[in-house]
Amino acid sequence: MNDRERFLKTLLFDRPDKVPFTPGGGRESTRARWHREGLPATVTDIAEYAYRCAGGRQAWPQGGAGFPVQERMIPQFEEKVVERRANSQVVQDWKGNICEIGLEFTVEYLRNAMDFVTRRWIKCPVETRADWEDMKGHYNPDDPARYPADAAALGRQLAAREHVVGFSFSGPFWQLREWLGFEQLCVLFHDDPGWIREMVAFWEAHVVRLLENACRFVQPDIVLLSEDMAYKEHAMISPAMTREFLLPTYQHWGEIIRRNQCPIYAMDSDGHVGELIPIWIEAGINVCDPMEVAAGNDILEYRRRFGKQMAFRGGVDKRFIAKGGVAIEGEIKRLTPLIRAGGYIPGCDHAVPADVAWPDFVQYTKLLAQATGWM
Repeated sequence: MNDRERFLKTLLFDRPDKVPFTPGGGRESTRARWHREGLPATVTDIAEYAYRCAGGRQAWPQGGAGFPVQERMIPQFEEKVVERRANSQVVQDWKGNICEIGLEFTVEYLRNAMDFVTRRWIKCPVETRADWEDMKGHYNPDDPARYPADAAALGRQLAAREHVVGFSFSGPFWQLREWLGFEQLCVLFHDDPGWIREMVAFWEAHVVRLLENACRFVQPDIVLLSEDMAYKEHAMISPAMTREFLLPTYQHWGEIIRRNQCPIYAMDSDGHVGELIPIWIEAGINVCDPMEVAAGNDILEYRRRFGKQMAFRGGVDKRFIAKGGVAIEGEIKRLTPLIRAGGYIPGCDHAVPADVAWPDFVQYTKLLAQATGWM
């Protein structure tokens, strides 16, 4: 069975030969610690190296070419330092945010930060209607730069692939937060819902066009939305508000995804998502991650509640990986019935933090490999 078949059979509650092996990756600070504890600096695939250190001998998935679709603004804002201070700097990032960061970072690092960056937000790119009119000009979904230059040839090549190919887009809540900032977004849901609907509709149409253009060349295996719209105990907006403002967009995208025979429509959101899952199911979403345990996500209980309507990825408590020993043994044992039942690809419930020692990560990798059929 190839990697693509294994991925789809697992998440669609079929019978794979083994479950995809995705222990997770470390943050930049985590990798720095691991290098001090024995991980060679020359290693590029840390998960495979940990698997080999744990005694794993099976062939490692090789992956393959993807079909990148660029949703981000074109052109982007100039990255620059606005003001240097004694212990910090004020910068403008590529999205147009003005924020204060530490001197240990560069403004370019914010583009794809691999670790946490504490920021003091000063100005977001959309604060007025005039800002919004300007922002819309950065999103032409038919710009050729948004797609591979060799899209037709790449699509033909990928038709016979044995690896997973997918598209990833920001959900409407995520994208409006990028434009407005979190506080202003929440205020506008109450004070100016018409403007919220206008921005959601704009983003919905943008992604619709990206999907339609890309699916002319390749049939994806998964379309993943990123929302990050929940705190530790509750969603950032109410389920009623989610249903009113966001559900129609999720449903519209889902119709296009299904029409193009993509079997996996997935949602990524940190925090406690239990009150959101029923809405996502209604939208046709059938997979969600990373299922953070510290936020009260009990995926065994979710399986009892939602059955095969929702599959999961992640869900291994990072706190128990850090504890190692019997703690992580107990965590994998807790999840083993769900692994065997299908519809679940286990892995760390977010990026592996720096309090996880390298020997404990290797132990966790071994236990996970045994539970998923890789050892």
